[in-house]
Amino acid sequence: MSTLPARPGRSGPASVSVTDVSPFKPSLVKAVFRDVTSMHVSRSAAWAAASVTRTVLTEIIDGARRAAAEQARKKLVPGDLLSAIDRNVELEVGSTWYDHSPTFRGLTGVVYDAEGAVAPSRGRSGPRRPSAVAGAHRFEAGVRKLLRSRGATAVPALVRDLDGIASAFLTDLARDAAMVVREGGVRRSGTVTLVMPGEPAPPPLRKDSLPARPAHRGDGRTIGRDDVLAATTIQLFGGGLRQRALTEARGATRNTV
Repeated sequence: MSTLPARPGRSGPASVSVTDVSPFKPSLVKAVFRDVTSMHVSRSAAWAAASVTRTVLTEIIDGARRAAAEQARKKLVPGDLLSAIDRNVELEVGSTWYDHSPTFRGLTGVVYDAEGAVAPSRGRSGPRRPSAVAGAHRFEAGVRKLLRSRGATAVPALVRDLDGIASAFLTDLARDAAMVVREGGVRRSGTVTLVMPGEPAPPPLRKDSLPARPAHRGDGRTIGRDDVLAATTIQLFGGGLRQRALTEARGATRNTV
């Protein structure tokens, strides 16, 4: 195994090293995958999932920083998170966390049961099997490290929300990656392009920009890097965030197997 440099240098999107995904370690990623599937997770798949999660959280933090800057604040608060997501629908990820967070309470709509009555709120008791919500605290160290790398500080409530979003997003990514392996690939009938009112429509994507995976290559028991990349195309909209996540994940796993 090659030795990784202790301190990664600054690099642009075209030059991404494995150390750039260090806020979310492969061991943590594999623990999340074990919560949802018994399949083996390759080293490159773990690095890819860590990289994608890092990219998503970085975009959210940067959006929150811009919202805070408009109010001449340096410390991020939950309202900045809501502003970031409101301005960029691509950042609306890890939505299973929203029902458990006071930040999003009242924004996810009222849930009704089969008879039309308002369903009671979810209980607070933890499940026997670890879930994205129960395991959210595992991401605190990585979230704080990522905040520091972006020159940001945040109140504890926002750190909690970033923990939860990261955990829920990675759990969903793991489920979709396992589905890709089970079903032998991703069937894509088209793409969706997000355009804000008043903005010109972007040029159509090149046919080779987001290649579909017609078939899974593997033993059917192992989640590989390409399975995680395919799951990323399911989890993220067809905008700039998805393309950045795919590009950075490919760069982060260039020298892994």
